[in-house]
Amino acid sequence: MMTMMMLLGLCCSGVGGASELAFLKEPSDVIAARDRPLTLDCQVEGEGPISITWRRNGIPVATGVGAALLGNGMLLIKNFSKRRESNETDAGEYDCAAQNHYGRLISRKARVQLASLPKFMSHPESVAVDEGGVARLTCQVNGIPEANITWQRDRRPLSTEHPRYTLLPNGVLQITGVRRTDSGLFRCIASNIANTRYSHEAQLSVTVAGFRIYREPVILSGPQNLTINVHQTAILECIATGNPRPIVSWSRLDGRSIGVEGIQVLGTGNLMISDATLKHSGVYVCSANRPGSRSRRTAVGRLVVQAPPEFVQWPQSVSRPAGGSSVFSCTATGAPEPHLIWLKNGKLLTPSGNMKLTNGNTTLAITRITPQDEAIYQCIAENSAGTNQASARLAISQGPDFPEAPTGLQASALSTSSLELVWDQPAEHVSQQIIGYVLHIRRLGEPDSAELQEAVRKTTFRHEFMNLEAATTYSVYLKAYSALGGSQQSNAITATTQGGVPSSPSFFTKVLNQTAMQVYWELPSKPGKLEGFRLEYRGVSNPEVHGQETFPGHINTHTISHLEPAAVYEIQLVAFNGNGDGPANRRLVSLSEGGNTGPTGPSCNCDQSHGSMSALLVGVHSGFACILCCLLLILLGYRRSFFCRKSTSWETPPTLNGVRGAKGHTPESIELSQRCDSAPPPMMVMVELTPPVQPGTDADVTVVASRMVPVETKTFGPSVWVHFWVFVTVGAEYPEMMRPSTGLTRPGPQRIQRWVQVNYLSSSLELFGEQTETKGVSLRSICPGLHGDASPPPEEFSRHLRDKQVIQESVDTVDVSRPLDSETQRPLDSETLRPLDSETHRPRDP
Repeated sequence: MMTMMMLLGLCCSGVGGASELAFLKEPSDVIAARDRPLTLDCQVEGEGPISITWRRNGIPVATGVGAALLGNGMLLIKNFSKRRESNETDAGEYDCAAQNHYGRLISRKARVQLASLPKFMSHPESVAVDEGGVARLTCQVNGIPEANITWQRDRRPLSTEHPRYTLLPNGVLQITGVRRTDSGLFRCIASNIANTRYSHEAQLSVTVAGFRIYREPVILSGPQNLTINVHQTAILECIATGNPRPIVSWSRLDGRSIGVEGIQVLGTGNLMISDATLKHSGVYVCSANRPGSRSRRTAVGRLVVQAPPEFVQWPQSVSRPAGGSSVFSCTATGAPEPHLIWLKNGKLLTPSGNMKLTNGNTTLAITRITPQDEAIYQCIAENSAGTNQASARLAISQGPDFPEAPTGLQASALSTSSLELVWDQPAEHVSQQIIGYVLHIRRLGEPDSAELQEAVRKTTFRHEFMNLEAATTYSVYLKAYSALGGSQQSNAITATTQGGVPSSPSFFTKVLNQTAMQVYWELPSKPGKLEGFRLEYRGVSNPEVHGQETFPGHINTHTISHLEPAAVYEIQLVAFNGNGDGPANRRLVSLSEGGNTGPTGPSCNCDQSHGSMSALLVGVHSGFACILCCLLLILLGYRRSFFCRKSTSWETPPTLNGVRGAKGHTPESIELSQRCDSAPPPMMVMVELTPPVQPGTDADVTVVASRMVPVETKTFGPSVWVHFWVFVTVGAEYPEMMRPSTGLTRPGPQRIQRWVQVNYLSSSLELFGEQTETKGVSLRSICPGLHGDASPPPEEFSRHLRDKQVIQESVDTVDVSRPLDSETQRPLDSETLRPLDSETHRPRDP
């Protein structure tokens, strides 16, 4: 075996001989002028013949009247334009493709833009400045390429050689130590290869002050957040005023030194960074200090320096035998971190059975190489700063001495933990070059990385796998090795250890329309527990409409279409392995009913016997009778819950976690109950606080649900039972809600916010999981009611609500000077203020 592995290593040499297909020059980003010719580079080398094609935005560029392919591979666009009537343009992302008989190579994408200079986004505005102060004028225009901006005063070019004048490339004019001679009409001129534009004029007025008063430092304009690419220039503006004139300084928020190389100060405080690098990224602080004191003002701005991808590890071309394996590695750096994708002969590579991408797409592993895998593979690195590409070729080394793939591989189960494999003995002239065999085994559904291998001597044609899992299906194949390499793999087979058949699968059905339904089922949690599924269907009223489909173990859904409209069908699902079929799961589905049906569990298992048609019809009619009875019981139960007896009481509970009363007061709780015979499952809902009601207004009891936390519910037909925590508000006004039919009144001050639990039956409540927004619901729609005697929510839930600013640290109170009448829901007159009877909910007799 050691000899075999050493010989396998010798056959893993790189590709030799022919020159590799590679780019000498790729197209680069360019800005084109309207109605002018444009050329894009694409030069390649490699073994001919080589064909070159171009694409724009992924669509082939048609050569002819508008574009031509030159002999050196360059693309000539004869008249670069944008047609206004159709809004079509020659701008876009261009790439070239080179192809020879070894494969296809795609260049980087070049961004081609049309030069333009639109109207000014902002014009300079008139300003009045004290003599000796600071003036700032600005205009803004977005040109392609970036416009060159100059200034005029009174229609004459403004000289910027004077140290008091500072022009920034982004269209800002700063004048320090303003004098009366600086007054006038100012405008900016923007120009690039596309056009020249003039802004509106703005008046600069200089006021004369006989005596300048003291003023604290003020930053007129601080640094803005800026994103540039490496080797570009960054200018961070900072201009300040005050009396005396403040001193402007710069620092980094992280405390690191700004440095001196490439750093320059423009004017009185603007920071310019030339030839920016990644180390210049950070938050910069501009400080304006009053001389001789610690008084200062600060402003901050973030500088982000991006870098296009650069490769630190390239994929290398290799030659591998058929049936062998290869690994391509590709690592790139950049800011932000590049995203890697792979191409195979110029098309996006999709991982398949023998191709895996791992480690963040930095590694491409190809196993069990076949002739179809011979191609050129490209690693494309992309980020917001640019793209880059590297390529390598996989060649299959051909040789007459490679052994043929083994044949006749068969497997049989010996026990619950062992399988026996046998295969055909090769012919004598073939076996002479074989030095051994390797068996590959993995559980069905597992990735190739979980594969186990066992070596077998060349004279052995039978092998036993031990220590396997019971009732588990395995995938097995065999390869023969010679001194020069391995053969192609044999046909893969599946085998199941003894120990039983799969359990009955749970499945769901969804009626898509009156002639189609979708069936989806649960997959086992561990691979190898089954070999596949068999789905059968047949019409109840027309058994001639039937069908059967078999699916591998990784498929879990199927759509059945072209059925009889609005008919009833019996659906049966069986999971099987090498030991046989598991118990079947059956259900009846009516195509006249839309929506989802619940899962079928083990209780729905059926045996394989088929009764007579009469028995089937009796069962169907019995089922419809049961459904009608259930609907009747639901309606009766709803009426009972609607008229159930209600009671209210007020008592003092233990203090709730995260909700405390005011100092010296014991919090009260609301206990509301409606006597209904229901026990719904739990559900947690987070509820917002509601504003208190001003004294003298009507008081309602409402529940406002806003955000959901982890939910557990159970459905019953079209309705759903939920159980959740709410924060009850007494005395809140919500005009958009229905007023509750039950008035909760009590003379004197009342605390209005309490934790209670709610059980709620709704036929329209939509649950979408966490962070769901729902509308408010009033207490009269809640059944079986509120239960205030339950324990408060857990501490971590209360902490979560406090973090969301939902729970206040103190409980507000409100004076309800006129409580509500329990019947009319109107405020009681002052002479009728009497305590309510706990049984009748009516005012007690005096």
